[in-house]
Amino acid sequence: MTYLPKSAAARAPLISRRALLGAGLALGTGTLALWPEARSFAVQVGDFIEGGPVPDIAPKQMSDHIWTIFAADGFPTPENKGMMSNVTFVVTSAGVVVLDSGSSLQIGQMALRMIKKVTPKPVVAVFNTHYHGDHWLGNHAFAQAYGDKLPIYALAGTAEQIKGYEGSTWRSLMERWTNQATAGTQIVPPNQLVTHGQTLQFGDITLNMHFYGKAHTPSDLCVQVVQDKVTAVGDIVMANRIANIDDGSYPGTFKYYKALAAAAGDQLWLPGHGEARHDLLETYGRFLSGIWEPCLKAIEEGKTEAEAKVMVLTDPRVASRAKTMQGFDANIGKYTSLAYLEAEKVAF
Repeated sequence: MTYLPKSAAARAPLISRRALLGAGLALGTGTLALWPEARSFAVQVGDFIEGGPVPDIAPKQMSDHIWTIFAADGFPTPENKGMMSNVTFVVTSAGVVVLDSGSSLQIGQMALRMIKKVTPKPVVAVFNTHYHGDHWLGNHAFAQAYGDKLPIYALAGTAEQIKGYEGSTWRSLMERWTNQATAGTQIVPPNQLVTHGQTLQFGDITLNMHFYGKAHTPSDLCVQVVQDKVTAVGDIVMANRIANIDDGSYPGTFKYYKALAAAAGDQLWLPGHGEARHDLLETYGRFLSGIWEPCLKAIEEGKTEAEAKVMVLTDPRVASRAKTMQGFDANIGKYTSLAYLEAEKVAF
């Protein structure tokens, strides 16, 4: 991965990608075809155009060694510039370990500024919990600051997806959702693979790797900070946001919760979205059960998907969260449908 030197970026003219594209449209593709210099210039400009900086968010100390930069919003918008997921960092005697790097180059740069307010130690490792872009697109900032040899850890399935379709798709989607606020972000995939049960030592801190099958995605990594009794759970559980389960599994999620709790014991569960809690697996698991169990019952009783949705919306475990949960109205129908389809497979 190569990056434009800062000196070159400083000399670059202030021009937006939209303005450049507009100029191309005005000239016409035939005209541009006659101007190889124009095409070359367009490529060079596209290489260094960047969205503006993300406002600083002061990190909150969670335990002796752990700080989290919390995202107030659960979904990307032009106003929040893609700041929709938490960035957590662990200060060890060997340096700083980052658990999920954020949604963009700009968010990663903000995280670096905040880390420096806490400690002068360098970042020595980054972990990506899964392949959804709001958790790894910030890798660019850390590789830019510390070089492309900086260890970036993930499960094999996550690394494979980031290097392929998911990587380019998430970068494009984040730009669109934020009206180009994340422009300039490059795909920097993980370069170190971890496996379930693996233990990594960073100075005085021990990190345990957990993976128990398909949950939010087919490759969700949970990172346990042993000395602090805190586990970063990515998106397998959320505090007050309805989770994307397009790539996941309801029964797989419940299985994952049970295995993780048994292996890690009492923990402060730190999600990718929202505040950490000791009872997070129970509270979010109860909400998901309020979607899954009515759908499973509807299948067993031969009811339609529409009837299943009514059962879900009237289930007290779901109804109690409807007015306060981020993204509820926009997503409950879709995720009920996914539960219904998965329940059909389980039942038959």
